[in-house]
This record gives sequence, C-alpha cells and structure tokens, in this order.
Amino acid sequence: MANKSRVTADKYREKISSVLLVDDEPDILELLELALRKMGLEVDKAGNVREALAKLAARRYDLCLTDMRLPDGDGLQVVQYIAQGNRDVPVAVITAHGNMENAVIALKAGAFDYLSKPVSLDQLRALVKSALNLPQAALASGKALLGTAPAMQKVRDLIARVARSQAPVHISGESGSGKELAARLIVQSGSRHDQDMVAVNCGAIPENLMESEFFGYKKGAFTGADKDRDGFFQAAHGGTLFLDEVADLPLTMQVKLLRAIQEKRVRKVGATGEEPVDVRIISATHHDLADRVQQGKFRQDLYYRLNVIQIQMPPLRELREDIAFIAQQTLERLRGDAQVHIQEEAMVALQNYDFPGNVRELENVVERALALCSNGVIAVQDLQLTPVEQGQPDVGSLSSKYPLPEYLDRIEKQTLLEALEQTGYNRTAAAKLLGVTFRTMRYRMERLGIKDPHGTNDAE
Repeated sequence: MANKSRVTADKYREKISSVLLVDDEPDILELLELALRKMGLEVDKAGNVREALAKLAARRYDLCLTDMRLPDGDGLQVVQYIAQGNRDVPVAVITAHGNMENAVIALKAGAFDYLSKPVSLDQLRALVKSALNLPQAALASGKALLGTAPAMQKVRDLIARVARSQAPVHISGESGSGKELAARLIVQSGSRHDQDMVAVNCGAIPENLMESEFFGYKKGAFTGADKDRDGFFQAAHGGTLFLDEVADLPLTMQVKLLRAIQEKRVRKVGATGEEPVDVRIISATHHDLADRVQQGKFRQDLYYRLNVIQIQMPPLRELREDIAFIAQQTLERLRGDAQVHIQEEAMVALQNYDFPGNVRELENVVERALALCSNGVIAVQDLQLTPVEQGQPDVGSLSSKYPLPEYLDRIEKQTLLEALEQTGYNRTAAAKLLGVTFRTMRYRMERLGIKDPHGTNDAE
C-alpha cells in the first residue's frame, strides 16, 4: 500500500510540472509535445514571441523551450524577458545545427541550456530532467567562500545565478584563491547536485594519454588495453566535468575537446562510432586565457566555448578586510577544543601580508602557527612570514634589485612557493610544473629554507 501511494505521489509531481514550447513549425511542436507528454508533463504552446511573453506573464512554468528563429523576433527575446524579470523559470533554446554562436549568445543572456536541430529526443529528455531537478534552496550547506568584502559577495551572487544554468563556466584567479571550491558550490546549487563532479587536472596528464583518459578506449586499441574503459566524459555523464588548469591542454587535445563539447558526443580510442554524453563543463586556470589565445597557445574557438560565463576569483590581498575573519575561522576549525588565540600583532602581520598563495596559503600559515605556538598564543614569529612579503620593497622596483644575489633568491623562493601552493606541496608535481628535476627541487627548497607545512615527504 505504501509503495502504491509513493508511485501515485511521484506521478502527481510529474504531472504538475509544466513546459512552455515556443516554435512556429507545427511538426516540431507536435514532436516535442508528444515526447514531453510521454514524460508526464503538462505542455503549453506558443507560435511567436508575443504569444510566448503573454503566456509567461499569465502563469508560471517549470521550463520554457524556445526556438531561436520566430516570425516576430527570436528566442533571445524570450530568454531576456525571463532573465530581466527575475522569473524563476529555466529556459532552453533550440538552434540550427552548427550555429554555436547563437547558442553561446543565449547562454550568456541567461539560457539554461540549448538543443541543436535536428532535436535528439535523448538529449531533450536529459535536458528536461536537469531543468526539473533544480534545487529551490540557495547555496547548499558545507564549506563556503568566506568573507564579506564586496568582491567576494559579487562572486557568491554570481555563483547563485549560474548554478541554475547549464552554460559552461570559466573560473579564473590566482593559485589558492578558491577556484575549485567555487566550482563545487556551483554544482551543489545546480540541477546536477545529486550527480558526480569529476575533477581533472589537465596539467598532470601526459600528452600521449590525454585522448584515452578523456574519452576512454576499446579493448585492443593499443598495447595494454585489455578491456574497454570509460574516460572522464563517460564518468561525468549526467553530472559535471571540472577541467582544472585547462590552459595546460596541448593544442591537439583542444581540438578534440571543442568537438566533444559542441557535439555532446565522444569517440573512444579504437571505436568506430560515437556515443552521446551529457556533462556540464566548468573550467579553471590561474593563467589569463585571453593572453594565451593572443600568444597562439590556446584556441580562440575553444576559449569562447568555455568562457560563456566567467567568474573571477579575487586574490586575498584585495580582501584585506576579510583576512582576520578567515584566519579566525580557520583557527577555530583546526584547534578543536584547544584554547588558542591569535595575538593582535600577529593578526596585523597577517593583514599586511600579500599572500601569493591566497586563501590556501593563509590556511597553511595558520595551521603551521598552531603547531609552533606556545602557551595558547600565536605570535608573529609563529607565522613565519617571509620578510619580502611584510613590507620590503616590491621585487619589481629598482631599489629592491640590489644586492643581486638576494634579489634572485627572493624571486626564486616566490616562484617555488607558488608552484608548491598550486600542487599542494607535492614536490614531484611542483618540479614537473617548473621544468626541473626532483633533486633540483629538493636542493633549492633546502637552500632557501622552504619547508612543507604539512610535514609530508613525497618520494623521489
């Protein structure tokens, strides 16, 4: 009896979900309406922009699906009407095959997703499922982006808005500024919150393995391929693929990635056919992708495809009013029941520090200071902040370049610290990033007095 009641309730929930279809072609309207009604949805129709806007003003829909080309305008007007009126309605557009420019414009204007003609019913069903699965609450609970500075509030507001879309998001910012955390918050607040987010460090995959890692391979495709294997796209099917350090992708892989994103299909290495994939793409890098495009190191078409919505994570030095709060919150999380506080002079030192490693470095500094402090008080010396970061002349100024050996040491130390922060103090990965051997990395760390705050020691 209980099972029967649950089934009835589920059917009722499906039936009350309503969709507005906007298209002037009767055949397409009939096909889409039939597919949606089979999913248990209520369907309403409009043949032009004027009629669509009138229906949207008269009632609330759970989804709007509009063609881009309409007799009295285009679907972009419907998207803008919904976005500008703050109507809580996901809207998707139908574009002509190969016309990605219109799709990108619609996504930037606030569209939830897009479909290409001829419309694939499998992709239609996946889109509808995602749209109707949008959580109604604000950001999910869990680790959050701390701080009340206007720049951070702007980021949180943008995350809340883009979470309701399926548009590709590119997150830029310095190492340690919270790019992956922002990506996870987008996922937690979006329609794919109950599906996997597959995070990929694009700079850590050997170039000769990239295609098989991203798209999978068939048994016998190459030596050692003793069985079929899925790639990152298949693993993220229905969920989100997070491409961290996407600027490190080689040009040959950028071409393949662009096609997979546009066509929503991938071909395994050794396969004769393609298979559909449904993933949302979120990318990130500490590099300036626009500069990479100018330098010829990153494809412009892929840049525009990834950079539909951009989120710029502010560096910690631009959030100085939040440093004390973040440091205190980090201390409370790490100290447990211990009674430890940060001395006022030490807090001032933190607020005056530039933090090249941003929030990740601040957390490491507090964790290290907690281990070094005595009598329950974190003093300035426990922070172990490097002198150049505490007010010495900037390394770019003329007066700071003498004597030359000290200047070069400061530059080298800062570069090593940035690489270590980026790789979580994995010396092997940092050495690879810098293009030096592990032995060279270890020697330079010892010479410059750089220690891992976590006390780990990755093997050679």
